[in-house]
Amino acid sequence: MRRYILSRLIQSIVSIVVVAAIIFFLVRLSGDPSQLLIGMTATEKDIAEIRANLGLDKSVITQFSIFMENIFLGDFGKSIFYQRPVTEILGGRLIASLQLGAAAIAWSVLLAVPIGVYAAVKRNSFFDRGISAIVIFGQSAPSFWLGLMLMLFFAVWLDILPVMGRTEPLGIVLPSLTLGVWLLATVARMTRSCMLDVLDTEYVKLARIKGLSERVVIWKHAFRNALIPVLTFSTMMFIFAITSAVTVETVFGWPGIGQLTIQAVNNRDFPIVQAVVIVIASMYIMANFAVDILYAYINPKIRYTK
Repeated sequence: MRRYILSRLIQSIVSIVVVAAIIFFLVRLSGDPSQLLIGMTATEKDIAEIRANLGLDKSVITQFSIFMENIFLGDFGKSIFYQRPVTEILGGRLIASLQLGAAAIAWSVLLAVPIGVYAAVKRNSFFDRGISAIVIFGQSAPSFWLGLMLMLFFAVWLDILPVMGRTEPLGIVLPSLTLGVWLLATVARMTRSCMLDVLDTEYVKLARIKGLSERVVIWKHAFRNALIPVLTFSTMMFIFAITSAVTVETVFGWPGIGQLTIQAVNNRDFPIVQAVVIVIASMYIMANFAVDILYAYINPKIRYTK
């Protein structure tokens, strides 16, 4: 087990380094950011000074070596557009996205898992068909439309929740509801599918033959094994909720990393784009690493031999 953990940790670190290298060279294909900072009357000398200040006068290989050295020191450089340290800008935006993603995944998973389990147990019942219809709606409804409808109902008609922004504690309710509807539908569908697969296995049938109560069969024997793919999926959905909520953040004026990334790409702000991609990739990679380790604790039958 220790060898496996060490091996996976090394693989994770190598993956992050590879992602950092790829994004470094890709962002430079978008053009020279100094062109966005100079005026129409700028001279060649002015352009050279700006490029020198940004470190763009050095060769790409030299820039890359400096970039990788700074990454290992936790320094993502200074934003070209904002002229502030990237860690300072990214820190506040990342916290906002983490709050939104955590709120959305918390309520959606707490509801989705028991709903999915019950729908699988009551397969083809009225409840199961109703949940299937809700799941289809939740996965199909555009987030911008759903956000506007929730805003119209709760903020305009009922006037009980703030419209947008992060200045009030209740400001997170509507964006987390909007983001969580899709997560609820997706996790519930996943849970139902996993439970159906497990309920048809021989050991579940044997547990029923032995006379165990239905509650014990479902929650102790079936659910524990069905939880493994659901756990993996829910973890990835949490990272997805943090990193892919651009539409929700735009509709509700939520200052997360989604909006920051779009602005950075438009402004050719290399340091911010690089930092966001590396942070997001690191979150996905380390989440997979953590889930792999948790597998053995959720299901004792799983043993890693590598």
